[in-house]
Amino acid sequence: MNIKSQKDFFCGLMFMTVGVMFAWGASTYNIGTGARMGPGYFPLLLGVLLAIIGAAVTFTALVVETEGGGKIGKWAWKPLFFIIAANVLFGVLLAGVPAFKLPAFGLIVAIYAVTFVASMAEAGWKVKNTLILATVLAIGSYLAFVMALKLQFPVWPAFITG
Repeated sequence: MNIKSQKDFFCGLMFMTVGVMFAWGASTYNIGTGARMGPGYFPLLLGVLLAIIGAAVTFTALVVETEGGGKIGKWAWKPLFFIIAANVLFGVLLAGVPAFKLPAFGLIVAIYAVTFVASMAEAGWKVKNTLILATVLAIGSYLAFVMALKLQFPVWPAFITG
C-alpha cells in the first residue's frame, strides 16, 4: 500500500505513539470506574482517544489522494529552537532556579517572556501584535489561575512584591 500523504502518515504515527504511551503510563495509576474515577482514568481516556485519532489520520493518509503527495519538507530549525526555548524560559522564570540563585519572576513576567520568545519563531513577527497577545494572555491567565482557581504561585517577581 502506498503512502499518499507523508505528512498525514507520520503525524498519525506520532499521535498513535503518544496516545499509546499516555495510556500505558496511565494504566499504572488507579483507573477506577466511570462513577468514581481514579487519577488514571482521564489520562487513559485521552491516550486512547489520541491513539484512535492517530489511527484515523494514518488510515486517511493511506487511502485519500492528496495533491503533491504531502511531502515532508526540511526541518524548521529556527521555529523548533524558539518554541523549545520559550517553554524552558517559562519554567525557569515561573519557578526560578535555586541552584543558580535565580529567583522566581512570577506568572506575568513568564507569560510575557514565553509569548515574545515563541513569537520570534514566526516569519515576520511584529512587536505590537506580540505585546497585545502577551497582555491578553497575562490578564486571562491571572483571572483563570489566580482569581478563579485560587492557585498559589508567584504572580510578580519577589523584588516587586517584597
